[in-house]
Amino acid sequence: MFASLAVPNFRIYVTGALVSNIGTWVQRGAQDWLVLQLSDNSSVAVGVTTALQFLPALLLSPVGGLFADRFDKRRLLMFTQSWMAISSLILGALAVTGVATTNLVYVLAFVFGIGTALDAPARQSFVSEMVGTDRLTNAIGLNSSAFNAARLIGPGIGGLIIGAFGSGWAILTNGVSYLAFLIGLLLLDESRLVRSEPVARAKGQLREGFRYVGGRPDLLIALGVAFAIGTWGMNFQMTNALMARTEFQVGASMYGVLGSVMGIGSLVGALLAARRKKAPGLKFVVGAASMFAVLLGVSGLAPTVVVYAIVLPILGLSALMTLTAANMYVQTNVDSRVRGRVMALYMTLLMGGTPIGSPLLGLLASHFGARAPMVGGAILQIATIALVLAAVAVLVRRRGEESTSSSAASEEVGESDTVVP
Repeated sequence: MFASLAVPNFRIYVTGALVSNIGTWVQRGAQDWLVLQLSDNSSVAVGVTTALQFLPALLLSPVGGLFADRFDKRRLLMFTQSWMAISSLILGALAVTGVATTNLVYVLAFVFGIGTALDAPARQSFVSEMVGTDRLTNAIGLNSSAFNAARLIGPGIGGLIIGAFGSGWAILTNGVSYLAFLIGLLLLDESRLVRSEPVARAKGQLREGFRYVGGRPDLLIALGVAFAIGTWGMNFQMTNALMARTEFQVGASMYGVLGSVMGIGSLVGALLAARRKKAPGLKFVVGAASMFAVLLGVSGLAPTVVVYAIVLPILGLSALMTLTAANMYVQTNVDSRVRGRVMALYMTLLMGGTPIGSPLLGLLASHFGARAPMVGGAILQIATIALVLAAVAVLVRRRGEESTSSSAASEEVGESDTVVP
């Protein structure tokens, strides 16, 4: 389960990432709580904030993937982590001084999202440079474990800080937490990195990544599943805030507890994923995503906050198993030369769908209540996965027919060539 921690570079990296991710989860809860306070409990405002934070992923992740393939990933990560730290410190300072407004939160959420969009492809593909291919599956699982251990710890700490000092101080905590990751990156032994050969600057490199994925039906399905999950399922920072504040009418501390109990299931799921000796197959990815959708709908029907808190760990486990399976499948089934660009497309669809889903789910909540984003999101997720499978099946059939037609035409030409007077 912990084999990749034997690699010193990865051990340092995961430690720094854990501290930084705890801060990230502290800010995620604090930012939504701040928006609810500033907007008089507007679910639409929370949805818009989430959408703006993830919109850059839709627009810039392909560029981030090209940067990850072309430039030194460690230095690129130092730049993006510094960008996000500064964004968090500015937002936190505005909130602490009492001058924050909903519109200012919108702007800074978008600025923060730019850093995330450029950071994610480099972070995903950098794991293989620290551990190599032999331990990659285990490292992906442990990297997810660090992220979800932070999800377990972060919301609870965030809830306590919000309750005691306010949202602004919680956001400032995240800004400071980036120092741990930056120091970790500085401490890495560059001589032990298994670097992939940088891609030389040339025309059409973004199109090359799209063509590579377009020629792989299995990757199209895996990325389509990621889109369905990211758009309709992974909106917990919004749905938990709405359920806690408007449906169950509990305070910030209980909101933090809900995030933490969900993190318990996520952490267990990550550790189970780390035990895998090889990456899961495509059928497992699709099946896990479908099960996650069902559990999402069930959690939205929880009658009390206690029942909701009991269901959340199971939902968190399912979500993490699904995300890790999709991530492992994509990373272990692509050419290393285009890994950065493929992972950028993966992150574009996983995170870039949120600007589409969050406002729509927020609108559902404003018309039908806090439960609607979870129940409706479950239905939409299953429908999207079904459409992806149907579309890829049609594409494969058409390519098969075109291939058969081309072969037949070639045979006819060959036969006519042999009949020479």
